[in-house]
Amino acid sequence: MIRFEHVTKSYADGTTAVDDLSFEVAEGELVTLVGPSGCGKTTTMKMVNRLIEPTAGRIYLDGADISTIDPVELRRRIGYVIQQVGLFPHKTVLENTATVPHLLGWPRKKARDRAAELLDLVGLDPSQYGDRYPEQLSGGQRQRVGVARALAADPPVLLMDEPFGAVDPVVREHLQTEFLRLQSTLHKTVLFVTHDIEEAVRLGDRIAVYGAGRVEQFDTPATVLGAPATPYVAEFVGADRGLKRLSVTPIETGDLEQPPVVRLDDDAARAAARLDEEGAAWAVVLDADGALHGWVSAAGLKATDLKAAGSGTATAATGREVRDHARRMEAWLPLGAPLKQAFSTMLQHDAGWIAVLEEERFLGVLTPAALHAALRRSTAADAGRLARDEVVVESVPSA
Repeated sequence: MIRFEHVTKSYADGTTAVDDLSFEVAEGELVTLVGPSGCGKTTTMKMVNRLIEPTAGRIYLDGADISTIDPVELRRRIGYVIQQVGLFPHKTVLENTATVPHLLGWPRKKARDRAAELLDLVGLDPSQYGDRYPEQLSGGQRQRVGVARALAADPPVLLMDEPFGAVDPVVREHLQTEFLRLQSTLHKTVLFVTHDIEEAVRLGDRIAVYGAGRVEQFDTPATVLGAPATPYVAEFVGADRGLKRLSVTPIETGDLEQPPVVRLDDDAARAAARLDEEGAAWAVVLDADGALHGWVSAAGLKATDLKAAGSGTATAATGREVRDHARRMEAWLPLGAPLKQAFSTMLQHDAGWIAVLEEERFLGVLTPAALHAALRRSTAADAGRLARDEVVVESVPSA
């Protein structure tokens, strides 16, 4: 969709902002451009919509050389979101959102209907916010309007220059989440400029790490974090890149351990005896369809069984089935969730393991040791360009 071929931008004073840049952004891909201030990220972006003209090289949009396209026409085909938003203060939110459709000559009703649709899509009820003015919105709400305005004419390409940089961290994280939700539905081709490696890792399908006007590495977030191409990239992503990598490494079936499993209608005494034989302190409780119900401890099953035996009764009140002793399982995640979320869930619930599900079906559990092994496998796989299941993780033998 977007292709740079040996693109350079130099200025009369001898400054080279971008030097011999070549890379390609596929249709529907979100690429983050990350690096320190002055490294050429924004210059790269502005050359795509011809706000800046390259000194040398060619940029192609959907196969067409953009130097042959009228700049005004080109910009109307490209959504553009900046940190300062740039809303018109004298226009309402609905009018701001409908700006580009109006410029393209859409009928007034069609433009306003499209604006209302996009406001709703970014989480701003048009009946509540459409008639407000920008000064009546919070910073996060203005950013949402900026995104809606950029999407109003349904452009195939979206350029975003530090769009969430001016809001506080909590709002920023929420905006990132909402934008990922939008992107999963709209599949726009996106160039996203940021100086924050964590934002780049979270949002990007691939990352271009900039040095001084050059791309030092262009790869997936996991590879950039796990196998930095140069010492510069390693220093830029930080010594804690292993922790950052948790957010881009998904839980896979090969990471899971298989604990003892009992069913809701199993006899409690027999379940306790089986756990004793296996030397297990607990078991996962499933229903008849294999869906997760909770967990049960061997000690709890045995204690209740002994109490029932001592009373000389055998009624339903003594809890003769596993269902009567099962505890609710709060620590669980779907398959494919990032390891960072798994680690956070363990800490939140003070859990020694979490259950992993595929829809309702129980697949296994992830323990801290398995999480660590999964991270090591993922890192080694990217370093050696292997599949994760091809990597053998060696452990230090215990004393």
